[in-house]
Amino acid sequence: MIVMSRADFGLIILGLAGVLLIGFWLWMLIECAVLEPSEGHTKATWLLILFTGNWIGALIYLFVRRPRRKLETGR
Repeated sequence: MIVMSRADFGLIILGLAGVLLIGFWLWMLIECAVLEPSEGHTKATWLLILFTGNWIGALIYLFVRRPRRKLETGR
């Protein structure tokens, strides 16, 4: 029988959270690279924010740029 301590359970939860955050970051990174218009420096700027900001940059993109892009381009 396998007995799991609280520390083991905590590590599993942290690992799962890390995998989810990386997935969210990749989703926003791919969405920016594919759907962001190439006019001007907007795409390059947001990709730089996403690369350097990791999941925090992805949250900023999700709440700041994504709604505006959807209004401007419809996608």
